[in-house]
Formats: sequence, C-alpha cells, structure tokens
Amino acid sequence: MSIILSDLSFHYPNQQVLFDHLNFSVGKQEKVSLVGPNGAGKSTLLKLMAGLLQPATGSVISSSGPYYISQHTGSLDKNIAELLGVDRKLAALHAIENGSISPIDFDVLADDWEVESRCEAALSYWNLPDIKLDMPADNLSGGEKTKILLAGLLVHAPEIVLLDEPTNHLDQTSRELLYKYINQSKASIVVVSHDTTLLDQLQITYELSEFGIRSYGGNYSFYKAQKETAQNALDESIHEQEKMLRLARKQAQEVKQRQEKRTSQGKKNKMQGGGARILLNALGNSAENTASRLKNKQVEIVSEGQNKLAALRKQKEQLKEIKIDFDQASLHTGKLLIEASGVNFEYQQGKMLWEKSIDFTLYSDDRIHLLGDNGAGKTTFIRLLTGDLEPSAGWVKRTAFHWIYLDQDYSQVDLDCSIEQLAGKYSRNELEEHEVKLRLNRFLFPADSWNKNCKNLSGGEKMRLALCCLMLSNQTPDLIILDEPTNNLDVISLQILTQTIRGYKGSLLIVSHDKRFVEEIGTTQSLTMERIR
Repeated sequence: MSIILSDLSFHYPNQQVLFDHLNFSVGKQEKVSLVGPNGAGKSTLLKLMAGLLQPATGSVISSSGPYYISQHTGSLDKNIAELLGVDRKLAALHAIENGSISPIDFDVLADDWEVESRCEAALSYWNLPDIKLDMPADNLSGGEKTKILLAGLLVHAPEIVLLDEPTNHLDQTSRELLYKYINQSKASIVVVSHDTTLLDQLQITYELSEFGIRSYGGNYSFYKAQKETAQNALDESIHEQEKMLRLARKQAQEVKQRQEKRTSQGKKNKMQGGGARILLNALGNSAENTASRLKNKQVEIVSEGQNKLAALRKQKEQLKEIKIDFDQASLHTGKLLIEASGVNFEYQQGKMLWEKSIDFTLYSDDRIHLLGDNGAGKTTFIRLLTGDLEPSAGWVKRTAFHWIYLDQDYSQVDLDCSIEQLAGKYSRNELEEHEVKLRLNRFLFPADSWNKNCKNLSGGEKMRLALCCLMLSNQTPDLIILDEPTNNLDVISLQILTQTIRGYKGSLLIVSHDKRFVEEIGTTQSLTMERIR
C-alpha cells in the first residue's frame, strides 16, 4: 500500500468531532477520488495524509512523502523556484557553475544536474514558457499559481500525489493537460474535486460523510448511478416504514379499544354479582395485567417504528439542497450600468496587460461571460470595473446601482468570526434572531454548527455562507459578479447554484472555466481577453 489510514479521528480545537475511527487505504498506482458534502472533512483528510495536520487518534502511514497541492493558493510571498521547492538546488547549481567547490553545494545539489532544465520543461508543459524561476509568484493569476504547483509534479515525479480541487482556476486547455497527466502517471493519486470530468478519470470513488467513509468500485459516473439506486431504495424504505408505522398505530388503537371494552364488561359483571367475588377479582387482575402487557408491547412497536423512520429520514436529510432565492432586480431593462472606453492596465513598469485596450458596456439584464486563458487579466478587469483598481489608460464610468461581488477567496467571510456572529453582522439587526437562524438552516448550517469558527470552514461552506450573508443584508442586487463561483461547491450545491443564477432576473458578469455551468445559467454575451506575451 502507498497510504494507510488506521482508526483515524480528527477534532477541531473546540473538540467538535469532524470524523471518527476512519480506516482508508490507497494502493500502489491507485487513482482515487474523495467525494462528499461540503464540510464532511475531505480537505482536512488530505492534509492529514500530507502530514500537515495531526490526528486526534489513529495513524497515517505512507510509503513516501506525498506531493500535496492545496485548493487555496492565496498570497504567496515566494518566487517560482521557492514555490517549486528547488531554490536551494538551483542556488547550489549556479554556485558550482560559477566555480564553487564547496562540499555543501555538492551535497545540496545531490547530482541533480538537470534540475533547471527539468523545471523549464515542466513550465513549458503547462504553457508557461515565459515564466522565469526568479519571478515573484504573487504577480501571477490564480490559474498560473495552480499551474506552477502542478509543474512540480513533473519536476519531482512523486510516488504519492494529493490534489485538492486542482482544476479550480484552470482554463480548459490546462484541464485537458491535467487529465492527460493523471491518465499517464504511475503515481498513487488522491483527488478532491467537483469537476466531474476529472472525477471520471479516476478508478475508485470514496465517499466521506458523517456515516464514515465508503468505497465505490468505479469512477464518478459509476458512483452517481449507485447513489441514485441507493436513493430510490431509501425512498422506498421510507415509504414502507411509514406504512408499517401507520399499521402499528392502528393496531395499537384497536388493542386499546378491545381492552377498554373487556375492562368495561368485567366491571359490569362484577357489579351484577355474576360469579364468585374471588374469581371475579382474579379475572379482573389478570385482564388488567394482560392489558398492560399488550399496551406496553404496542408502545414498543410504535416507538421502534418511529425510530426506524427517523433514522431513514436522517439519511435522506444528508441529500437536501441549498435553497437560494434572489428576488427580481428592480432596474428597468436597458439601463446603462457600466461603461468603459480604451481601458488598459500597467501591471509592470512600461508593460500593459492587454493586446488591445478594451471598450465595454454593461446594461441591466445583460449576462456577460468573461473569457480568456489563465493570466489574461479577467479578475483585474473586474477590479477595474468595480473601482477597486484605477485604469492606466482609458476610463470607467458607473451609474448608481447595487451590486455584489463574490471573489475567488470569499473575502466576505471574516475568518475571525463564528458562523452565527458573521450572520448577525450582515443582518444589521434588520431581521429577528429566529429569522437569521432560519436562513442559516436553509443554507445547510444547522444549530450545532453556529459556533464553528469560519477559518475552519471548507471552501464550499465559505461559498454557502457568503451567499447566505449577502441575502441576510436584505438588498436585492442589480448586478451579480461571480469570479469562478463553482470552484469549491459539491455537486448538489453546484446544481442549486446553477438553478439559482439561471432564475435570477438581473445583470450578471461571470468569470468561469466551467463550460457546462456557463451554458446552463444562460449567458447572452461574451468578452474574450488576450494578454500581451
């Protein structure tokens, strides 16, 4: 085996249990996916496998050090060589090339004379031929940062690969390259992703839920078919249990009525003196004891039926979906919201971002898809339109309207707050406390999660909480701006978000590499951005 997880448990610092007594293994050259609802602990499990977290109980044993790529690149105060983990080797190589005979340099290099050319070849594979190893990583887009980390797979050729939402910021060309790598790789690979095309490249699907971890012997399509069969069986079990419970209650009522009738008849006989008093008392006591036993038995049957039904309904509860309802936007059709003329941005001294300066207009009811490869400047363009950045050339004008912007990092979610505290901040006392809690429940945050710190939320949970908070602010937006909105949503949440955005009657500006999502939400226009190379 490449990785063995034995009796693994993990608790948050407040002792809330995320999962308990998990047993899980990945064999040599096995390629598996890890699926399950947001918040089940998939990312945490990968971090435990990578050695970045320590379990409360149990152990993780791996045949070699895993190569782990997180779903959040965030701010990286490193250059490309440091990000790839080759900075010390490159420094040693350059020192030796410049005449160093220090044993330390030769020890660090460890005869890896091809390290620099291997890095260049890896960057070229990921369509990053112009990226230099001494460049700062923070100058790169989210997609470019991800591709740098993926390039490390070719640089280091690890035996174990752990990927957490690796396609989040990747354009379609890069996604195809990742699928190709996975199909050709000899490594053991574990992937957490919502990308169903990627999940179908993997041989085995593991589902992590509050019930533990379960293996399905096939790819995601196989898993989905099995889940649909299980769902149908669950629905049938609930239906049958409901019938049995109704029958048990009916029988209990009939037994009660018969015993009441017998007791009444016994009392009548006793009053009429129709037999010896001792015999009548004995018969009366026997009848009462029998009635009591039958009553207890019927109560037990009904209680057992109720418990079974509750357990089945709890299983089904895990499949409930996010309920998001945006009201109709208030602006009349055709109102000019944003106008931009000759816009460009100087991202480095003397270097403009785009081949051609951009002219752009957005009217109410427009639904515009921003296209472009990783690094084309799509997020930068959004920041120019919203006023977060000022253009180096041209101008941007905005009229009075209400908009919301969900960025890739869910900056609306204050990591120093609990779920309930953040919800309270956004409601601004406009909603009663019970209304706030009702909204949290609708967004799949039950009462036992309200004290959970936001920094412990998964990416998908942060997305749900961000949407919840935006709705708690009680202002229907005229424009929704979405920057890679599907990146961290599980499949059910993705379906509901798709339905919600498709039903939203307002303006939409979206950056997404998820072709299916873009098609289903009904975008009407597109703008393709090309960066100067």
